[in-house]
Parts: sequence; structure tokens; C-alpha cells
Amino acid sequence: MARAPKLPRVDAEERFLAQVAWAYYTEGMTQEEVAGKLSTTRLRVNKALAEARRRGLVRFTFNTAFAACFDLEAALAARFGLTKAYVAPSPADPRDVQMIVGAALGHVLTEVLADPAVKLFGMSWGNTLNLATRFVGAIERPDLEVISVMGGLTKGSDLNSFEITTRLADLLGAQHSYFTAPLYAGSPETRDTIMELDVFRQVIEKIRAVDAIAMAAGDLSKRSLLMRDGLPSDVRMEELVAMGAVGDVLGTVLDAQGHPLAHPINDRVIGIGLPDLARIPNVILAAGGLHKVAIVRALLGLGLVNTFVTDEATARAVLDAMP
Repeated sequence: MARAPKLPRVDAEERFLAQVAWAYYTEGMTQEEVAGKLSTTRLRVNKALAEARRRGLVRFTFNTAFAACFDLEAALAARFGLTKAYVAPSPADPRDVQMIVGAALGHVLTEVLADPAVKLFGMSWGNTLNLATRFVGAIERPDLEVISVMGGLTKGSDLNSFEITTRLADLLGAQHSYFTAPLYAGSPETRDTIMELDVFRQVIEKIRAVDAIAMAAGDLSKRSLLMRDGLPSDVRMEELVAMGAVGDVLGTVLDAQGHPLAHPINDRVIGIGLPDLARIPNVILAAGGLHKVAIVRALLGLGLVNTFVTDEATARAVLDAMP
């Protein structure tokens, strides 16, 4: 019995996948146009595109500095249960990290504040948040109220909560309100007295009710505005470091595990604390620079942050430092 000759065989299915992918990705046709060209249905074209990618017939290469950032965003979101991570390419000069992260935060805030569901927005203070106001897009939100969420510094500064809150509200045509207490009281007893005053209790309750909050993280060095200008006169940065502190958020000083440091300074904070953050729908943390890796890692590990904005080098260091 004669055998059939061995002839090259054409894989009709793969040929069809290639035709669909070529027409869609190379010729720029819509799925409907591809279906018409190949006399098939749009549903079959859609499935063919997915199958072509699955088989590796089509591969994508991103010739952009943002490609690595996308991978880091996915890794951060998965590792820390974030709703969103925004990673900006690291600058050539590390001194420009705050500007880069501030710009990234400005873009994130533009998106967040454009949402009409956000009616009450909390704004912290610091250099990164100050820079972010330069990059917030033009939005008209007269129905929005921006409220400062931290007590102020005793020294005048354009990075103080009042100036930043006012600037952001003016950009949005929004209302604004202040938390006019100092960041730290002279003693825990004084702090309790201040927090019980009607005027401050009402503001604290309003802060706890914000729809979203933007905050920064400070490290334990003179680069930190709080360490430089905000500590009470009877507290030294060196003693905090000696006790294991790695940084602060909203004035509360934390150790490497994210626990409030067992130091009297934390009993003197006038404002909201870590438990309050758990009840806020969108807690936005913006921090960049390798000097902030320890405090960022501590905060993210608490599971209180929903949106994290940083730079590529910091993101890598935070992920690499995790067990």
C-alpha cells in the first residue's frame, strides 16, 4: 500500500491568528474592520487576538522609561494590598527626587479630586505635598472642601499646613478649613485638654470623615521638616533614633515595625492617629528617596495605605528590603 507523500502542512489556525494580529496591530484596523476583511465575526477576532498573545505570536516591547515602573507598581500593589501604586522614573540627580514624586502626586491628586464623590479632602504638609500643588490640573470644584489634617509648626514656613491647604483650595476653586492647633502639646495632659475643647473636637471629627487624605512620611534626619523645625524643644532627634524610631507620619513617630514609639512625644500629638487612617477610604502616601525606605516600609506594612506614590529607586529598595 503506497504511503501518502510527506508534504509541508500549513497550520490553518496559526495562519488565521497571524492574519488577525497583523491586520489589527500592524495595519491599525479596528476589530470590526478585521472581521470584515477576513469574513468572520468580531467575537472570533477578539478571541484570536487573545490567543495570539497567549501563544507568544505577538509580543510587546515598551521602549520607555516607564516600563520598569509598571512592573514595580504591580509588585507594590500585590505585596502591600494597595488599590493603586504610582511609580515615577527616578531622576539622574537624587536631589530631584522630591520634585519627581511631588509631580507624580500632583497627577494622582488631579484624578482623585476630579471625582465628584470626593467632597471632603484632607491635606497634610511637607515639601513633597507643597510641590504637588504645582502639578495639580485645573479643576473647578466649588463643592469640595480641603481641610488641613495636622497641627502647624511654631516656626513660619511656606510648607506649613495652612499655606498648602489654601494653595490647593485656590487651585480648585474649593472651600478650605484649617486645623489651628500646634502639632504637639506641652504635655499629654495639655493635649487631652485641647482635644476635648469643642472647637478642636469638631475639627478632629471632620478630619476623620474625609473621603481621601494625602500625607507624607518623614525620616529621622535633618532633611525632615519635622525633625528640623517641628520637634518640641525638650525632645531631641537623637534620643528618638536611639529608641529605634525610623520616621513619622502625621506627627506620630514610628519604629521599623510601624508601631508608635514608646516615647512621650506620641502622647502629645494633637490630631488624628493611625487607627483613624483605617477608616478613611483613600489614604494617599507620597514619599521618595532612599533615606525614607525604612519609614515607608513600616507604613506600608500596616496595611493602612491605599495609594502609594514614589520613585523607581525607592520602590525597588522597599521591595528588596522585604523578607
